[in-house]
Amino acid sequence: MKVLALCGSLRAASMNAALLRAAARLAPAGIAVDIFAGMGGLPLFNPDLEARLPAPVQLLHDALCGSDALLIASPEYAHGVTAVIKNALDWLVSFPPFVDKPVAIFNASPRSVHADASLRETLTTMSARLVDDACLALPLRSTGITEQGILDSEHAAAIRRALTLLASGASRA
Repeated sequence: MKVLALCGSLRAASMNAALLRAAARLAPAGIAVDIFAGMGGLPLFNPDLEARLPAPVQLLHDALCGSDALLIASPEYAHGVTAVIKNALDWLVSFPPFVDKPVAIFNASPRSVHADASLRETLTTMSARLVDDACLALPLRSTGITEQGILDSEHAAAIRRALTLLASGASRA
């Protein structure tokens, strides 16, 4: 099973990016997590460009088509989702392969409730199939934990379990 991972932060030291990298390394056998590297290269959404997609958007579409499920990790800014993740999702709004795609949300801070609620609303409106049991909020923000620390912590089991639940949710499609 292939999982496409999208990070809503472009920061080099992003805790959400570290969480996704750890998830990729912790993925159980049979599950491959591929982190989309082109988030920063996506142009601002413009419906006029949908007839002839810019190359970075085509890469996102191709990556989504090649995946069985989607994993999103994004920080909260000003009580909302980041422009990075919203822009990526806007490019997927009218993309038929997104409809009914199983999705899990990982969050590096359980305090990010506003962005989580907003992201869930957006995904539901877009007709994604949110796999609630596979969603995960971990208290990583402001702890100083590294990617290796995530791998070596009690969080590793929760991440593996969430990925297994996402795979299970995807197989019920």
